[in-house]
Amino acid sequence: MPDKVYHIYAKDRCLYHNLEREDFEEKWEMLRNMVGLMKTDYSESDLQFVEINDKVGGAGNGSFDDNLEPSY
Repeated sequence: MPDKVYHIYAKDRCLYHNLEREDFEEKWEMLRNMVGLMKTDYSESDLQFVEINDKVGGAGNGSFDDNLEPSY
């Protein structure tokens, strides 16, 4: 399991989430090239990413506590 995942944003919109490093690097480079070459509503300064140390949520990552009480 990867120890880091990445989210990519353009302005306030999440374009990609939970990318592993290889996918992140590919998509980040592609997006930076696209906004530089194409006429879009975005500039390179609108692009941001967040690096997360562990995958959050989902089954199988050890974050589930089966001792919790039901919420109903």
